Amino acid sequence: AKEVIRRSEQQRHAELNKNVTVTVDGQRIRVALAIVPDEEGATATLRALDEFDAELACVPVPPTFKLNVDSAQAWIAAGFERPAR
Repeated sequence: AKEVIRRSEQQRHAELNKNVTVTVDGQRIRVALAIVPDEEGATATLRALDEFDAELACVPVPPTFKLNVDSAQAWIAAGFERPAR
């Protein structure tokens, strides 16, 4: 039973925390999306981290934001401005 609960918790964590790594101008940047569920409405944060895990940017985004390589690169190219969607 503990194993089933642990797997369920791991799956939930993976659903709420996603990240992709892209290379821009020779620099590896990890973009992470963290969703915080809440009964009154979930919130989400998009963060960019350099190869040493130093934060380059952090902005709030809708919890429906779709993080993928293309959306990460577009966000970086836009100067880390808050995405419209």
